[in-house]
Amino acid sequence: MQPSDLRIALFSGNYNYTRDGANQALNRLVGTLLDNGAKVRVYAPTVADPDFEPTGDLIGVPNVRMPVKGRGEYRLPLRLGRAAKRDLVRFEPNIVHIASPDPMGHAALRWAQDYDIPVLSSVHTRFETYPRYYNMAFLEPLIVKLLQRFYNRCDALVAPSQSMIDELLSMKMHDDITLWSRGVDRTIFASEKRDHEWRRSIGLEDDDVAIVFLGRLVMEKGLDVFADTIIELRKRQVPHKVLVIGDGPAREWFENALPGGIFAGFKTGADLGQALASGDIFFNPSVTETFGNVTLEAMACGLPVVAAGATGASSLVTEGETGRLVPLVGKKGQEKPDAAGLAEALAPYCTDTDLRRAHGAAGEKRSLEYSWEAINMVVAETYIRLIEDRRALQAAEDGAAENGAAA
Repeated sequence: MQPSDLRIALFSGNYNYTRDGANQALNRLVGTLLDNGAKVRVYAPTVADPDFEPTGDLIGVPNVRMPVKGRGEYRLPLRLGRAAKRDLVRFEPNIVHIASPDPMGHAALRWAQDYDIPVLSSVHTRFETYPRYYNMAFLEPLIVKLLQRFYNRCDALVAPSQSMIDELLSMKMHDDITLWSRGVDRTIFASEKRDHEWRRSIGLEDDDVAIVFLGRLVMEKGLDVFADTIIELRKRQVPHKVLVIGDGPAREWFENALPGGIFAGFKTGADLGQALASGDIFFNPSVTETFGNVTLEAMACGLPVVAAGATGASSLVTEGETGRLVPLVGKKGQEKPDAAGLAEALAPYCTDTDLRRAHGAAGEKRSLEYSWEAINMVVAETYIRLIEDRRALQAAEDGAAENGAAA
């Protein structure tokens, strides 16, 4: 079987209406699949004014605004809907890919099982960790059980980092998990994109050391830990400035928590590469990442990385070579990196130019290993394996039935 024989039905809670790391990866995957002759249909919520045009054919599904405070920009797909089901029957997929375990994902899984079609699910975020950022950490065990039930009904999983695979295995989410890493666009993210004029235009002097936050401004990205760490650095009188790239519902909270911080707003494409490369240290306190696209992009821009020693970053950052990984502390279900430990890791980069440049250069070199084409073809190969395994099982069952009838 060749990639051109694939007919993939892809289900996602967010494909293009709000830009994030997960749907950027999915759109790149679909682009690679289409380039290799596969047929793809995407089923996801649609809006009148999406953040970007979708790659491939997108079919809308019934949805509502996410019923969680601070997440109103996201949509919750409620079910497949009649139109999507009719389209699925006409399309005749030979593999189903589910990117989010939401109500539509559950419906897609049931539909695939009814039609005896293998299912691959991709893990893009640590959903079970979200409640701890909204004072609902008591829900984490329940969410873990729901995820276990969903993922174990799929034929296999793909996850973006080895650390995330290890975590999924330990949580008994599945025993067939393939690494689907992430790539980086070297035309956008590279150290030579650094722009001193742009730095000066936002208030950064040439000798200022800018600690960068990049991402959506939502609490589950560790904004509280970031702010606490900066306060600790200020108490220690470590020279630095803060550069925040991104926007989101928690921006006002973050601005109030970081007086004097430079908020550059949302950036994309070449503007994003310029802004990121114009920083000096990348600081990622998030424990919800399964990979950490922003961490890889910062490495490609030649920035040393200080990150929480959690899934994602721990598979990218080489301790003491490309940055620092700070262990998590706290009781189970509420683990976070310690602000004092993070400040201790950041401080040398703020004062030692040679160290900062050496670890940044090592990170940029490591980032060269991540090619989108090769990475995405791993998913195509996994599709093919699952389809061929299902066909072999069916053939064996048919053969056994014929032998039984003959006997």
